[in-house]
Amino acid sequence: MNRIKNWIMAIAMVASVGGTMLAVATPQTVMAADKCTDNFLGFPAWYRGLTKPYPNCDIKSPDSTPNGLSNFIWHIALNVLEVGLIIVGYLTGFYFLYGGFLFIGSQGKPETAAKARLTMSYALIGLVVAMAAIGVVNFVVDGVLK
Repeated sequence: MNRIKNWIMAIAMVASVGGTMLAVATPQTVMAADKCTDNFLGFPAWYRGLTKPYPNCDIKSPDSTPNGLSNFIWHIALNVLEVGLIIVGYLTGFYFLYGGFLFIGSQGKPETAAKARLTMSYALIGLVVAMAAIGVVNFVVDGVLK
């Protein structure tokens, strides 16, 4: 009976991580409208926000923007930061799955189950922090620097 409960708990955890990953990937459809920006696995291009309108997708010169070079550098830095935060989000999802498999394999051993719960707790905290940080970076890039 205890083993069945562990399997059900592990399947629920895997399903919740999958739903979380879908929720993280969903906002990327907004970025798909920009035909000048390439995305790969949800990672924005380092030059997002620095290209000319669609028919001519060349990168703008830093002199053509109101704040010049500083705005250009901030765009690149925030895009690279967002890529790093998305990597952190993927890693936390991996560790949440790892904790679920540890929980399945604990076979009633309290110390292994405690380690699994702690791993999943840290992964969940990391995922929440990464998603909040991605939201802040998107707000800064889309709202302030445009």
